[in-house]
Amino acid sequence: MNRSANVSVLGVVLAMIAALLVVSGPVAAFPIPERLVFDVSYTGIPAGRAVQEVSIVGDEVHIVSTAHSADWLKLFFPVDDRIESVLIAGTPPLNIGVPRLYRERIREGWTRFHKEATFDRQKLEVHTRDFLKKTETTQKITKQTYDTLSSFFFFRSMPLEVGKSYFIEIFDCKKLWNTEVQVLRREEIETPLGRFKTVVIKPLLKFEGIFARTGDMFIWLTDDERRIPVQMKSKVKIGSITATLVGGSYWPEKK
Repeated sequence: MNRSANVSVLGVVLAMIAALLVVSGPVAAFPIPERLVFDVSYTGIPAGRAVQEVSIVGDEVHIVSTAHSADWLKLFFPVDDRIESVLIAGTPPLNIGVPRLYRERIREGWTRFHKEATFDRQKLEVHTRDFLKKTETTQKITKQTYDTLSSFFFFRSMPLEVGKSYFIEIFDCKKLWNTEVQVLRREEIETPLGRFKTVVIKPLLKFEGIFARTGDMFIWLTDDERRIPVQMKSKVKIGSITATLVGGSYWPEKK
């Protein structure tokens, strides 16, 4: 794979999974704990696996997203990514709250990132540490600022209106981005897990580094209160990437 063509296959998938949109409003009743497992392919070739998990630890919500390359890809382009978000729990019934801490440890070929962001909601500041470059910065944020991972769950909570765009500011350990997500259409699709009625969205990502702008990105969310991402596709400079939900623990228990 041409390293200049794209920072990584799985790095883009993490952006697809994590870097969505956060908006205010009541949180839907998706189950916690939740675990989503995705098979990732690059132009039709199996390339790896990505897993996203959310759990409640004490009075906090922990979200962890990992990605690893397939065995054949490890030989010349190893991927070992872990991104974490810790949130201060909100009010019942299931307000996940706001981020307190965000960490990313990225290994994608020759690319390395190891950063941490601590959010001060009283001062409306975020303090970022880059462990590899040995630098620290403090920047201003807004009350509606989230990290790239926690924003995913807030977007899933919203009643999506076709033809409408939503905006929010997302901090990526370097800069605050005003991110737009377009709600395009409703569509029924077939996946290895079955047939799903979905809502198709298009995030307009501007993030730098592992979340760099590539081609158009499309995400298929189940058209129900859970908004589970069952399929994600993105064009890159050479080829395309597809992430397909293949397992995990996400359906509400039957009573």
